[in-house]
Amino acid sequence: MKQIGLKFWSINEDYIDESLKLYAEGYFNYIELYVVPRSYQKHIDLWRNLREKHHIPFIIHAPHFAHAFNLAKKEYFNSNVNIYQEVKRFADTLAVKFIIFHGGVDGDIEETARQLKSLDEPGALIENKPYKALPNNMGANICRGYNIEEIHYVLEQAKCGFCLDIGHAICSANSQKKEIYAYVDEFMELKPLMFHLADSDDINSEFDSHAHLGRGNLDMARIVNKIPNNAMITIETNKNADMSLDDFREDVNSIRNGQHD
Repeated sequence: MKQIGLKFWSINEDYIDESLKLYAEGYFNYIELYVVPRSYQKHIDLWRNLREKHHIPFIIHAPHFAHAFNLAKKEYFNSNVNIYQEVKRFADTLAVKFIIFHGGVDGDIEETARQLKSLDEPGALIENKPYKALPNNMGANICRGYNIEEIHYVLEQAKCGFCLDIGHAICSANSQKKEIYAYVDEFMELKPLMFHLADSDDINSEFDSHAHLGRGNLDMARIVNKIPNNAMITIETNKNADMSLDDFREDVNSIRNGQHD
């Protein structure tokens, strides 16, 4: 049976009661926590309680470019290190197995690998990205770690593990004019240690829509059956209502209905 992860940001507090109910019902096996910078002091007790009192395991996701963490540019190095120190505090407090990192934007993949290696994080996983950054007002263009060659380079140089984001792989395939399902298979050859999963409103798009599973256009059964038994899969779909996780419940049921272990 695949291990399901529920994704939160470290500042989220609205879903705790509902998440405890879902955990008791067996709807997820761990929480993947995205660290918002400068949130440790105010919010760590909430997550520590889930770990120590309710025995919920955690995975940590480091901040990305939207929170000024960019491994791909040398001028960000000092601030990246400072942000990582808080990420590490979360990780140590919650006794996590993995910390997931994005490769950064623009810059170059050699700098991504150099900085990630310098952090000397034994639980580091690099996550693949789409080719194009989401349209925004921050001026980013190209995501690092968008193709197999760049991810392979980081794996070799930084000696880290790999988190395969299925939606990002499909977006990248579209940018490169590759067949989407075959490109996911190529990424699988890099032996990912865990996965991110969402559906897609448009399987020909270069941008990730984080659609709910079974409500988009992906052949979800085909995707889920590519993922090994016992794999860790964080569901990265949108949360549509405050305090309610009914959409997440439906996402999990979609995975369970689509897999053939």
